[in-house]
Amino acid sequence: MEGLHKHFRLSMLLSLLIIACWMLPSSSSSSSSASPTSRRFRFNVEWKKVSRLCHTKALLTVNGEYPGPTIAVHEGDNVEIKVTNRVEENTTIHWHGIRQFRTGWADGPAYISQCPIRGGQSYTYKFTVVDQRGTLLWHAHYSWQRASVYGAFIIYPRMPHPFSSPPIRAEIPIIFGEWWNSDVDSVENEMIKYGAGPISSDAYTINGLPGPLYPCSNKDTFIQTVEFGKTYMLRIINAALNDEIFFAIANHTLTAVEIDAVYTKPFFTTAIMIAPGQTTTMLMTANQVPDRSGMFAMAARPYLTSVFPFNNSTSLGFLRYKKLGSGKIKSLNSLQVHNLPLMEDTAFATKFSDNLRSLASAQFPCNVPKSIDKRVIVIISLNLQDCPKNETCKGFNGKRFYASMNNQSFVRPPTSILESHYKNLTTGIFSSDFPEKPPNAFNYTGVDPLTENMNTEFGTKLLVVPYGTSIEIVLQDTSFLNAENHPIHVHGHNFFIVGRGFGNFDQAKHPVEYNLVDPPERNTVAVPSGGWAAIRIKADNPGVWFVHCHLEEHTTWGLAMGFIVKNGPGPSQTVIPPPQDLPLC
Repeated sequence: MEGLHKHFRLSMLLSLLIIACWMLPSSSSSSSSASPTSRRFRFNVEWKKVSRLCHTKALLTVNGEYPGPTIAVHEGDNVEIKVTNRVEENTTIHWHGIRQFRTGWADGPAYISQCPIRGGQSYTYKFTVVDQRGTLLWHAHYSWQRASVYGAFIIYPRMPHPFSSPPIRAEIPIIFGEWWNSDVDSVENEMIKYGAGPISSDAYTINGLPGPLYPCSNKDTFIQTVEFGKTYMLRIINAALNDEIFFAIANHTLTAVEIDAVYTKPFFTTAIMIAPGQTTTMLMTANQVPDRSGMFAMAARPYLTSVFPFNNSTSLGFLRYKKLGSGKIKSLNSLQVHNLPLMEDTAFATKFSDNLRSLASAQFPCNVPKSIDKRVIVIISLNLQDCPKNETCKGFNGKRFYASMNNQSFVRPPTSILESHYKNLTTGIFSSDFPEKPPNAFNYTGVDPLTENMNTEFGTKLLVVPYGTSIEIVLQDTSFLNAENHPIHVHGHNFFIVGRGFGNFDQAKHPVEYNLVDPPERNTVAVPSGGWAAIRIKADNPGVWFVHCHLEEHTTWGLAMGFIVKNGPGPSQTVIPPPQDLPLC
């Protein structure tokens, strides 16, 4: 294990610096009674040569960092992030989970809320962090750039944490990602050209480091030093491109306290399942006695629900107990993570999700809509399209893979939908007739894919709702090609997961079983494989918002939709005017 310790000093320093920055007084006003603080950051999107797994390649980064820099702000802050694109490719950045009240111009998805930032140009994202506290993330939202362009977004609360006892010694950011030895642009382009599935990643990473189970990676291993008896806050983020992740630390119990920057009722668990785009904050007390090495392994591996080719490897990192043991590992076999679920452990994934509940206290209430104005049922499908004449298609049976919602495969227009909507220039850009139910009712999770027509329709159809609408969206998986767990992310809004289950949603049966007391509040829901999830949203944020699967291959295939929340009657219920430096298409 020579060279294994290269990164543990850096990781410990990072966690201590984050705590220190949190405790320092702001250079402006940071008290809740004073004017909001403005926090400014600079992002330079640039190439950086990075080596992993015996391969060196040019990697797209922010400020030359992989993963990218942490954004740390306080609840109520005004935030300005100037992004300068120093490469020839277009780019955008999305502040994943930030609700962007009236500031959809700063949301980031290319051709939805903005035109991309062209090479050599800059754009300043401006927004205010309102009534959110905890762990989120940021990432590129153009093409597959988020394979390497991502980082943590931390919001420190105005009021003390409701779980501040015992005292938290330090914060430990844990960000999952994926590494390709190949050029990721080439992987995406090949997939689009031939309609096939993408090649799998070559490694999973913890804070950009694959760990010792991969070639040439002993030195590229995440090691975090901890002190016996101290409690640590783990800010866990899944920034992986195409995989849900199981994570565990050998012999240690974790306490869930927050998901997607929303406090939860605490519960103990030996592992977690986290989907791409989700965040989970856990407390961990370093109360175990290590062996002679002084080390405990932490491990991340995929949660498998797909029949498509996938990366079945495992990323390892380590806890090193300070002043206990040698800090040297003679054999990886002695550091097993027996509490890590198996890759196909749907029972564990379901139990973990079922244990998540909103805190629902007087100070942090659960404002789930008790009644709704509209219910929309959306079926999630993987599709097979007949191969066009004179083309080569490498999908199943010589066809092309696509994906859809209610048999609509989303097509991004050549310009910004939000800008078109704001200027009432909608003709030829999008239409307002997204179907509110499947075109045909059938046994969604019992279909035989070999006997069905799995072609889809293509377009840019949006759902339009008035300001203040309480809407329920039932997300129903199908067994076209493959029943699969789909992490669906909603931009611009949090939502409440009031119900979920396996099989087909029954409108007469399931709503009476909803949890309307303390359902989990999130921005990304893992729709069960071969099942459904019902989410409720208060559509109180005017603008155009993207809804899509956070498995990037599925979004590329068209598993997305958008919805428009109309302006409300009041001056504070309308989209603000576009900024002067908004990029042009």
